[in-house]
Amino acid sequence: MAKDIKQTLTREEFFTQALVPEDEQPYKVPENWVWVKVNALVVLHRGVSYPKDAAHNEKGDNDCLIMRGGNIVEGNLNFDDNVFVNKSFVSSNQYVRRHDVIIVSSTGSTKVIGKAGISDADYSDIAFGAFLTLVRPREGFEKKLIAQFFQTDGYRNTIRTLAKGVNINNIKNEYIQNIPFPLPPLAEQWRIVECIERLFEKLDRAKDLVQNALDSFEIRKAAILHKAFAGELTAKWREKNGVGIESWEERCLSDLSVLITKGASPKWQGINYTEDKSQTLFVTSENIREGFIDLQKEKYVSNEINKIQKRSILRNGDLLLNIVGASIGRAAIYSYDRLANINQAVCLIRLNESANKKFFNYFLNSPSAFMYYSANKVDVARANLSLTDVGAIQLFIPSFLEQQEIVRILDSFIEKEQRAHELCNIIEKIDLMKKAILTRAFRGELGTNEPIEESAIGLLGGG
Repeated sequence: MAKDIKQTLTREEFFTQALVPEDEQPYKVPENWVWVKVNALVVLHRGVSYPKDAAHNEKGDNDCLIMRGGNIVEGNLNFDDNVFVNKSFVSSNQYVRRHDVIIVSSTGSTKVIGKAGISDADYSDIAFGAFLTLVRPREGFEKKLIAQFFQTDGYRNTIRTLAKGVNINNIKNEYIQNIPFPLPPLAEQWRIVECIERLFEKLDRAKDLVQNALDSFEIRKAAILHKAFAGELTAKWREKNGVGIESWEERCLSDLSVLITKGASPKWQGINYTEDKSQTLFVTSENIREGFIDLQKEKYVSNEINKIQKRSILRNGDLLLNIVGASIGRAAIYSYDRLANINQAVCLIRLNESANKKFFNYFLNSPSAFMYYSANKVDVARANLSLTDVGAIQLFIPSFLEQQEIVRILDSFIEKEQRAHELCNIIEKIDLMKKAILTRAFRGELGTNEPIEESAIGLLGGG
């Protein structure tokens, strides 16, 4: 019950402040539901403040973990990146309890603002920092349902709109308190939660099966690539064609290439990005995936860049290799007849005419190549490989005919596996289905409502 609100208000004043006026109600709900402001259902608490020098990374005997924005994931909490302070900085209300909702309430990111995680336990040594807000459901309501409301698109869209445009994105308490909430009768709250949990459990099982299929695909792919470049994949082919493994030669990538270079940042060259698609397609590490070019996010720069960066103008058939950052080692063949250039995070490898480009593309994405990248990258500022490192990559190379056979086998494997991979690629759809279930739940559309039950307004202390 919202007793603490009612203590200083008359009954009429309380209902005036707790109920949402009809003209402000977002949509129709069942007759025995009632639109209330979130403030009638929750209590808000601000996070722990402490001096910067009071924080440390190792937990002491009387320390408390302080959650920050990175600990909040959609719907859950994680404790991977932790900071600890002495418990003397923490009040009793700041310890996280079961069904508490912790919201990112101050951030520079419009995508992150309002992100909410739900606690599944009571904690005596976990609190939350000053850039977070804790939403604690009041007694007398189904706390799980209130917590799930903060996973809905309706909540998230509302809070993003309210928080936008104030220096850094900030959520004031009143933003949360005044959000309209469609409140069902108590028995319906229980039924809705039971229905949500049952449906979510099925979706989570499906998601686990999909993820296992995706993981096993990557394991099988790594295994067959290893066999390909160890000579195991074509052992029978060599036997049939009277060829021995001694026919394989150890070569450096630089010996097989006519050009190994990289691009440059347009800003460094005084070149501007443009929306004009008649100008130069600008390929960055973001576009280089493992084995293919992804141009869903196309970028263009003025053609002037090609006068400055002539060597890095792309040709159909060039190999591209990421050499900076977390995506080091992703390689793909540029297979377009479009004027294009690259930035400094992408290495261009132009093989000589006698090389099978697909063979080398498969190799650059193989476990053997990734071991080389890991051993030779320099972790200064951002991890990177030099052009010298790329040229020094060593590999055993079979005859051109055996290269073709290896490519044929790998193409066939990847095609079959990719079809299964695509059928399994529904994880995002599962997350969207969860959002859809929550939307229906808070509209009274799960088929669980009993119209004969008394109005939810009685839960607020009135009839």
